[in-house]
Amino acid sequence: MAVCARYGRIEIPSIGREEPVFILRAEDILAGDAIRMYKLLAEAHGCDLGEVVERQIRLFSEWPGEKSLPGRRPAGAR
Repeated sequence: MAVCARYGRIEIPSIGREEPVFILRAEDILAGDAIRMYKLLAEAHGCDLGEVVERQIRLFSEWPGEKSLPGRRPAGAR
């Protein structure tokens, strides 16, 4: 279980019950760039996140849904 300020408590194996998490969604038009920046920061500190993060960046960019700014629903969403 983890705690997200926006989505509340969520079940994520191996994350502590009270550990805060930050969720980026594919519908967020800024999310892919945020992940790229995180990868660059990690690399600047000597941490190679490798293919796992590259795959996530691809998944976000290939997601076929409509994208919008954070906190705003895409035009076609309910």
